[in-house]
Amino acid sequence: MSATTDQPHVAVLAFPFATHAAPLLAVIRHLAAAAPNTSFSFFNTPKSNNSIFNKDMLMLPNLKRYDVWDGVPKGYVFTGKHQEEIELFMEAAPESFGKGMEVAMAENGREVTCLVTDAFFWFAAEMAEQTGVAWVPFWTAGPTSLSAHIYTDFIRKTIGIGGNIRQEDETLKFISGMSKARVKDLPEGVLFGNLESIFSRMLHQMGLNLSRATAVFINSFEELDHTITTDLKSKLRTFFNIGPFNLISSPPKLPDTSGCISWLDKQNAASVAYISFGSVTQPSPSELIAVAEALEASKVPFIWSVRDTARVHLPTEFLNKTQGHGIVVSWAPQQEILAHCAVGVFLTHCGWNSVLESIVGGVPMICRPFFGDQRLNGRMVEDVWEIGVRVEGGVFTKNAFIASLDQILSEEKGKKMRENVKGLKEAAERAVGPKGSSIKNLLGLQDLVSRPKVSLTC
Repeated sequence: MSATTDQPHVAVLAFPFATHAAPLLAVIRHLAAAAPNTSFSFFNTPKSNNSIFNKDMLMLPNLKRYDVWDGVPKGYVFTGKHQEEIELFMEAAPESFGKGMEVAMAENGREVTCLVTDAFFWFAAEMAEQTGVAWVPFWTAGPTSLSAHIYTDFIRKTIGIGGNIRQEDETLKFISGMSKARVKDLPEGVLFGNLESIFSRMLHQMGLNLSRATAVFINSFEELDHTITTDLKSKLRTFFNIGPFNLISSPPKLPDTSGCISWLDKQNAASVAYISFGSVTQPSPSELIAVAEALEASKVPFIWSVRDTARVHLPTEFLNKTQGHGIVVSWAPQQEILAHCAVGVFLTHCGWNSVLESIVGGVPMICRPFFGDQRLNGRMVEDVWEIGVRVEGGVFTKNAFIASLDQILSEEKGKKMRENVKGLKEAAERAVGPKGSSIKNLLGLQDLVSRPKVSLTC
């Protein structure tokens, strides 16, 4: 017969690099608030935890953070190897998370009833099966890149790997919903890069193991791409689109210390270019100079969020020459900026969160992808959703950037892009409405993770 416990305990395993842990925490905070009788233990490295659990955050009584080892041995000297920190962490992660959960169960008095993890942690499939609990991974990027990783073996068989890869401009029409995507758009680890690195093998194993998950959830909405969503539902046991999550659970507004919003209030509607390349990557010095020269020559009003380490590469007189029509800041309230009526175009690296925020703001994009899912996202923005353009040639030049600004801000094609992105914005708002698809999926996710564990006894 079966015995149940009415005290669910969800273990949450976060990936501490790039922008993975913060969106996972945002989802978990929402679930914890909605399910006060369920305990949530959030496992992450001390450095990452310290960055996402800020002092102004309202702490929930049923959510507790736990620090786990980052995998770096005492006295270890880094060699400078690419992704060295990630490799050290991943090698130690199964044991580190296991020890952390033992501590949490002892403190909490509840056994773990569900594993919610970053999708990168494919080994959690085994952990969940061994303990008889649900495994619910979170893919932090979009549906197109998720599809690419799930289809990795099929892509390799069809296209070839190494020196046998066919034309990079060949389309991926053999994958449902990806007829406009091209081989060269694929993330590293599918066909390109060191396919034997820990990171590449992690992505490969993830794609192979996600079908074992009880459910997979992502920060997107079904209406953005019905075809890929339908296909992923056929490959996974349960597939939840629960976004755009910033519409469901808006983060608290931070003080506008940079003065961006007050500056935008003085600009004309849809006239401003907002520029940000995320927190991880910046263009080369020569590209930064090209962007600066284009902004100076075009006189387009702009807000440029650029880290201090990159600002040193800007032309000496750039700030003086553009102070009448633009501002350069080291940090900007991106969601508020993109929601402002004065913003007419977003120059972006095409990280998934930025793409969603631009759609929610109704702002067309100029895309300059760098790595990972960004190239696929850029392809979808330009060729499928038709809400932006990719940088000509893949890198910035002064004239190409000016042409892109003109196209979106002044030409008929830009008007069509604004209409298209407005349509997606409205679809996103419907998805998070009272009867929307994302709200329905979020309630399904909430119900799943809050279920008590059922153990079978003779």
